[in-house]
Amino acid sequence: MRELNTLTAHELIALLNIGDISPIDICKGVLDAIKNKDAKLNALVHFDENKVFERVNALAKKDGTKALWGIPIFIKDNICVRDELTTCSSKILDGFCPPYNATVIDKLSQNGAVLMGKTNMDEFAFGSSTETSCYGTTRNPWDLERIPGGSSGGAAACVAADEAIFALGSDTGGSIRQPASLCGVVGLKPTYGRVSRYGLIAFASSLDQIGPVTKDVEDAALLLKVISGHDSMDSTSVNKPVPDYPSLIKRDVKALKIGIPRQYFIEGLDAEVKDSMREAIKRIEDMGCVCEDMDLPHTEFAVSVYYLVATAEASSNLARFDGVQYGLRSKQAKSFIDMYKKTRQIGFGDEAKRRIILGTFALSSGYYDAYYLRALKVRTLIKRDFEDAFKEFDAIITPTSPTPAFRIGEKTQDPLTMYLSDIFTISANLAGIPGVSVPCGFTRDNLPIGLQILGSPFDEETILRIAYNYEQNTDWHKKRPKI
Repeated sequence: MRELNTLTAHELIALLNIGDISPIDICKGVLDAIKNKDAKLNALVHFDENKVFERVNALAKKDGTKALWGIPIFIKDNICVRDELTTCSSKILDGFCPPYNATVIDKLSQNGAVLMGKTNMDEFAFGSSTETSCYGTTRNPWDLERIPGGSSGGAAACVAADEAIFALGSDTGGSIRQPASLCGVVGLKPTYGRVSRYGLIAFASSLDQIGPVTKDVEDAALLLKVISGHDSMDSTSVNKPVPDYPSLIKRDVKALKIGIPRQYFIEGLDAEVKDSMREAIKRIEDMGCVCEDMDLPHTEFAVSVYYLVATAEASSNLARFDGVQYGLRSKQAKSFIDMYKKTRQIGFGDEAKRRIILGTFALSSGYYDAYYLRALKVRTLIKRDFEDAFKEFDAIITPTSPTPAFRIGEKTQDPLTMYLSDIFTISANLAGIPGVSVPCGFTRDNLPIGLQILGSPFDEETILRIAYNYEQNTDWHKKRPKI
């Protein structure tokens, strides 16, 4: 029998249901993997083994109505858990323990999941490589000299390395899908409004969305069903029924019409990524889907629009971190204003400062119309591109990342090049549509490659169904790094 930490959640649930294992057995398997691997990966940042055992021992008797009973889960460090460190991997939130749970945490607990701890991330989700964390860089389990992607790099790395059964991340411009692609796991960004953002420490409020990082598509569907639904605490939460994703994704995909946007197969796309995409498209056609080339004409403006909208919202959201209410406070200040300045100077890292400055500039008098307002108008055009596309197509498939994982330090001195790592994922956040990344190949250097499937708003079922059927016809998701 495989070690328990290497199994998926749905496989473990089947074993729990017949009484072959207990929740304590699963947690011990996960804890052993963490002890053997995380010193190399640095994927976890707040983790208390004693609390984990307290939670497992506190589980009531097996309850068939609790979908995740006994299954351990890790949480990205920007999702609030009551009375436990939640720092966004930033010095400025040093020592901060929220007095409340995020809605997704309550949903997990109500469904019997065991909260394990927090995963490393780019500071305030500002990054595509998990190199901006105050806790140090997370490493890719497929090659410890390479980045795992970001900002949910810790979540993707620990799931890929079997340190976790699954995890929750957040996606602002690809922060779940891109690291999932680079680590060879499944990453899902739900439709904006499908999952409550209450208790997610905001980066860009109109773009952020919580979603699953899992070992296979069935687990992503299972976790999405648990965390979805309307929340009166979140004004952006949409009151729509939550489908039974785990059963619906197993339907066939014959005759679905899928668009292949020409704008995503551009100069700069890695040759091995392009070859894997061609093979994936052929496999999807063999499944009975109809794939056709199509256009998303405003794609070229997506990165520019994103880095104006996202930084403007980040500048506003991060104004609250001033040393007064919570977290770090400079002890060297000579006055109240000096305390603000010094706290923010020592509390924020370079990338956070860069984005605050850029966002503040874009919102400033005399530049608002020229930059931020114009970006909002082009964002609307990008959204309309997708609306028009989904009148003809059931889904759209693209590469998730233009390249496989790059080496640690390779792009840290060139922020613009780093920003282009998100070029294929950003548009989905600007348009508010769902997207999932699934493994679709490996490079000659044994680095994972991801396939992205995009769908119309609140049609997670279709993209998960395509992903599930593709997964059943390939073995890429079964490969695991030897670390």
